[in-house]
Amino acid sequence: MVEAARQYVRKVSGFSKPAAHNQAVFDDAVAEIATSTQRLMDGLVVR
Repeated sequence: MVEAARQYVRKVSGFSKPAAHNQAVFDDAVAEIATSTQRLMDGLVVR
């Protein structure tokens, strides 16, 4: 999940590697998206 979240944040931000002064907010976004994605996957019901 984390790699997919990182790819998404890179795409949305336009930065493949953020500058040092943006690293914390970049990492926070990756963590939030990974968590949300995991919650989605855990909640899906396949019939």
